[in-house]
Amino acid sequence: MKIKFTKLHGAGNDYLYIDGINDIPSCINADSDNNFFKELAVKISDRHFGVGSDGIIIILPPSSAGKSSNSLKLASGAKPDFRMRMFNADGSEGEMCGNGIRCFAKYVYDKHLTDKKIINIETLAGIKTVEVYLSEGTGTVKEAKVFMGIPEFESGKIPAIFQKKEIIDEKITAANKGFTVSCVSMGNPHCVTFVEDVKNFDVHYYGPVIENDPMFPKRINIEFTQRLDDGNVLIRTWERGSGETLACGTGACAVYSVLKKTGKIDMDKKDLRVNLYGGTLKISGDLNNGIYMVGPAEEVFGGYFNF
Repeated sequence: MKIKFTKLHGAGNDYLYIDGINDIPSCINADSDNNFFKELAVKISDRHFGVGSDGIIIILPPSSAGKSSNSLKLASGAKPDFRMRMFNADGSEGEMCGNGIRCFAKYVYDKHLTDKKIINIETLAGIKTVEVYLSEGTGTVKEAKVFMGIPEFESGKIPAIFQKKEIIDEKITAANKGFTVSCVSMGNPHCVTFVEDVKNFDVHYYGPVIENDPMFPKRINIEFTQRLDDGNVLIRTWERGSGETLACGTGACAVYSVLKKTGKIDMDKKDLRVNLYGGTLKISGDLNNGIYMVGPAEEVFGGYFNF
């Protein structure tokens, strides 16, 4: 069968978007045919034999169970407008993707699935509110602001198996090398560690070792982070299921949250600029009321994949 897709990226974090409302073949149940999407994600994401991406994202109508939780900041009585399912390049399903959800909002607005500029999107990490900003002249989405929710530091909720309630500036060993790590969930699990020279750090060696450490039962994303100054950090992300990616929105929020938690930055009056190989994200907010992210969303091309 032919699968229609559109490729978009947020700061280089690229996904293939499939309209599950209009373009999924009628023989496929977008809610229950997980093996179909897992196999599709693996094949279509391959950068040599497929289209090439960090994974696929499916646009769906909201589920009947879609409702807010204490991590959401929705207007009273607000309901989700759409539902997002995300599958990594290895076929595993992810809870949320910060760069992916910005591009999701661009897709549904630019493709005229909605005319709303504030869009509530249901994910496995809860409902996320995205505000789109339009490019002058074209009327298409240039960037978006996402309410990413309240960071969760409790070990069991990340989840992480650890003897303390929180993992903040704790020592671990990976492949005979010591790391100081802090862990947080932004709807998906993150491990933040600071290094002196992130450009020359062997992310591809240590990333999968930490990702698959038994203390992380659902694996984990790792942010290898270098502080540049009080308002800027440089990050390389090892993303579970995809390897190193050019950007990670939830990872950028995780770094910001850890810096706030440990008192290493005071960003009450300005954004933290998170520099990634694919671009820059601006992160703001606080630990009690939630984190906001602003970043780009760009369409690359569209087509059909023979599956």
